[in-house]
Amino acid sequence: MQDRGWWLGAALSGALVVMAGAFGAHALEGQLAPRLVAAFETGVRYQAWHTLALLAVLAWRAATPLAGQRLAMGLWAAGMGLFSGSLYAMALSGSGGLGMITPVGGVLLIAGWLALAGAVLRAPRR
Repeated sequence: MQDRGWWLGAALSGALVVMAGAFGAHALEGQLAPRLVAAFETGVRYQAWHTLALLAVLAWRAATPLAGQRLAMGLWAAGMGLFSGSLYAMALSGSGGLGMITPVGGVLLIAGWLALAGAVLRAPRR
């Protein structure tokens, strides 16, 4: 199977999204300040969307491999780790010190979308 590691990573990320969403909805509600719960939920949403994007690009890549697809996936994976991960950690620890990492993750997520756009622009037309 091509890209087996990517498929596995996307599947595990999807499982983590469901677990984090359930944890946020059932364990954190009422335990944390509303702004911290909102930050946690933002991390879940961004991870969910980018996990779906990873799966879509993997499916597309199986049919039409293009230069730049792997770059986009790598940027998204790193971006999810930094963006969502820092929001999860910030919400659970109550520490704003991790807040400086969040924008770096956001920039990586944006860069992933731009890398994907570049892959499309460089792809041969049919």
